Amino acid sequence: MLKDITLGQYFPGNTVAHRLDPRTKILLVVLYIVALFCAKSWGGYATMAVTLAVCVKISKVGLKSLVRGLKPVLFIIIFTGVLNLFFTPDDHYLVEWGVIHISQAGLVRAFFMVLRIMLLIMGTFLMTYTTSPIRLTDGLESLLGPLKKAHVPVHELAMMMSIALRFIPTLIEETDKIMSAQKARGADFESGGIVQKAKALIPVLVPLFISAFRRADELATAMECRCYHGGEGRTKLHVLRYAARDYVALAGGVLICGFVLVLRQFGL
Repeated sequence: MLKDITLGQYFPGNTVAHRLDPRTKILLVVLYIVALFCAKSWGGYATMAVTLAVCVKISKVGLKSLVRGLKPVLFIIIFTGVLNLFFTPDDHYLVEWGVIHISQAGLVRAFFMVLRIMLLIMGTFLMTYTTSPIRLTDGLESLLGPLKKAHVPVHELAMMMSIALRFIPTLIEETDKIMSAQKARGADFESGGIVQKAKALIPVLVPLFISAFRRADELATAMECRCYHGGEGRTKLHVLRYAARDYVALAGGVLICGFVLVLRQFGL
């Protein structure tokens, strides 16, 4: 299960998706999320599904990697679908059993809700798969640059988000090693109820927290040794510049978002 958590991983490549400016990809994800939440019909969701499929094809990341990232949140997806399936009010029910009512509207709403969550997770994961943490930090800092006039620590916020994303795979790998070591010593993480499983995780959490604090201390020391004092006066090795492909991608994102809004307006 831990190996299925792919958030924060970066798959190097030389595709158009990898070469896009990180600011462009962040804005495209925002447009994608807006369009996804505005979709209310079969046409809208079909448009978003095709859009994601095209982006996956261009990035060459592979659909299997995106689907594997859904496994850790599979319970949330199923639970959300069940709630919408059983508790969507309607005038005519297909099945009635106690407080459980299944209607055609509930079936459609549950399907759309599950599809929305899946498309949302895969779309946002695709950005981290094709963008290195450093470029993601630079993109966030550039987009949030106007907030510096309000004395918002933009650089520090972007740096913290980047470090958090960067160390998610590291912590997952560390957790897997600790659990493997505990299993080799006879620990059982599978049997028993929820309380017993929670108690069994204590021997894992203690060394994991110790390892996380140790890594944080080592990172802080390394940054101090390199004379890091925040973003004030810092220059960049790679200056972000928009290219023609970025404008084309942004125009495509705006058109798709507008198309979904038109479909919503006409109920298509």
